[in-house]
Amino acid sequence: MKLITAIIQPHALQAVTDSLREYGITGITVTEVAGYGRQGGHTEVYRGAEYTIDTIPKLKLEVLALEDDQESIIDLILAASRTGRIGDGKIWTTDVGSVVRVRTGERGADAL
Repeated sequence: MKLITAIIQPHALQAVTDSLREYGITGITVTEVAGYGRQGGHTEVYRGAEYTIDTIPKLKLEVLALEDDQESIIDLILAASRTGRIGDGKIWTTDVGSVVRVRTGERGADAL
């Protein structure tokens, strides 16, 4: 099993979740995060004073998936969230040793 983690722009969330639902993904975790990559922070002006914001708000999505579905899910997230501009985000996968559904005690693929 794989944990697919994606950092995306907040405006892309609806398109990504719609694509994942259509594919048959039944669960996703969304966390509000802030950070920066190549685009760095940005400067803003407030009441005439200029200041720098070092981090930019993003969303972190986490999806547990079978290894066979990994590439399809990555492609869906990529297609739904890519604008072609700097700051679109990143996607990576992590191996998952085991998964247990707390409510039923199901393990492995049955827990997804």
